[in-house]
Amino acid sequence: MLTNRIRNAALERRIMSADKAAELFATGMTVGMSGFTKAGDCKALPDALARRAREDGLRLSIVTGASLGNDSDGMMAEAGLIERRMPFQADARLRREINAGRVMFTDQHLSETVEQLRCGNLPPIDIAVVEAAAIHEDGSLVLTTSVGNTASFVEQARKVVVELNLAMPLALEGLHDIYTPGARPAREPIPLTSVSQRIGAPVLRVDPERIAAIVITDSADSPSGNLPPDAETQAIAGHVVQFFSAEVGAGRLSPALQPLQAGIGTIANAVLHGLLESSFNGMTMYSEVLQDSTFELLDSGQLTFASASSITLSAGMNQKLLDNVERYASRLVLRPQEISNHPEIVRRLGIIAINTALEFDIYGNVNSTHVGGTHMMNGIGGSGDFARNAHLSIFVTKSVAKDGAISSVVPMVPHVDHTEHDVDIVVTEWGLADLRGLAPRERAALIIERCVHPHYRDMLRSYHRRACAAGGHTPHLLGEAFEWHQRYAATGCMRATEAATV
Repeated sequence: MLTNRIRNAALERRIMSADKAAELFATGMTVGMSGFTKAGDCKALPDALARRAREDGLRLSIVTGASLGNDSDGMMAEAGLIERRMPFQADARLRREINAGRVMFTDQHLSETVEQLRCGNLPPIDIAVVEAAAIHEDGSLVLTTSVGNTASFVEQARKVVVELNLAMPLALEGLHDIYTPGARPAREPIPLTSVSQRIGAPVLRVDPERIAAIVITDSADSPSGNLPPDAETQAIAGHVVQFFSAEVGAGRLSPALQPLQAGIGTIANAVLHGLLESSFNGMTMYSEVLQDSTFELLDSGQLTFASASSITLSAGMNQKLLDNVERYASRLVLRPQEISNHPEIVRRLGIIAINTALEFDIYGNVNSTHVGGTHMMNGIGGSGDFARNAHLSIFVTKSVAKDGAISSVVPMVPHVDHTEHDVDIVVTEWGLADLRGLAPRERAALIIERCVHPHYRDMLRSYHRRACAAGGHTPHLLGEAFEWHQRYAATGCMRATEAATV
């Protein structure tokens, strides 16, 4: 079995346990770990490094593609291993350490991390830890279910530790397209002009002399935590499908739409799932993550090709993929995230971007990251890469949270990730607001009537009416703008008395 996996016999001498490989690491190092939204992540080294942290106080800066699976982020954080972390995470225990100030977290657009590393704005990667399905004779790695930032981590690292995962089928070979941009300022344009085009290599090239350790694992990726569509997410999907149909009717889109991008998570996944009931066909996807809905659309024949940096699936769908890789291989490609999320390509291909908001305000500013404006949730991820450069930038969310105690549409968001200038469409289960070409006062009126839960609509009508009377291009009552968040912090509910909304 290992002969099929390690095709350079000399490298077999570098097989060792995860605990032995962990001895290569020293406090103060910056470590690049493969993994993007729980897919293709290292499975053994995080646990071994956490044991070292508990034994001898090892402290590292951890850079990844996005979130890690197998509870690795939380386990490393609780062990005190993580000094710094970037660019994205989705673990409750790590989140707690970040918000307590015990882990310094840098929240970055996912297309930018390796650019910052490449130009020296961040400390260089000392050791790259990479999950692979096989190692070629020349040291080249066959990656697994994500590419993320791995190519650039390996390019920069002094040493490479390979986690060879026997649970990943060799049929994954050929699924990847590894391309990294040239040096600036003489960089050539990225020569990608269609979703299905391949511009790089199917393997990640590595000098075998730099492979310091090989750790054998046999572990599946963590399953996605997406919930099945419910009444609200189905309603959101229905509004989006109806909007697309109107765009086709107006001649602004074809029945194939434009290449689709959908952020990670239950709501965005549900919107794509809603396309199964539509008449659209010949669709393509140019996204950062492929979720269950992607494979449902491939199976229906409505989606013809999907490009991303990661595949993050439920347990059942993941097993279906791994058992049938050959069936999907001609219609899939995985790229580095700086290519899947690159603004140049997003603008060139005319992407329709569908991402999830924590909340948005009456003018269309979106908060994707900070609960109450102060506490980090997960991070901005790739949403900003797509939103600013998309043909259409759509943000979706349920209108309320915490059983109605929180309105997801507020007078002013207390943290802005996506300004109103980068937002074309906002959608809740109540309706869709098309903000294109509207002035701020018009945007506010439309959002209030179309997207706000009825329990909060009169409150926002009152706020907007009184703000407009006070004047301004983007009217606000600064003394009241954050009262909703303050009221929730004090009472556990954003709703006010009727007298306060007159």
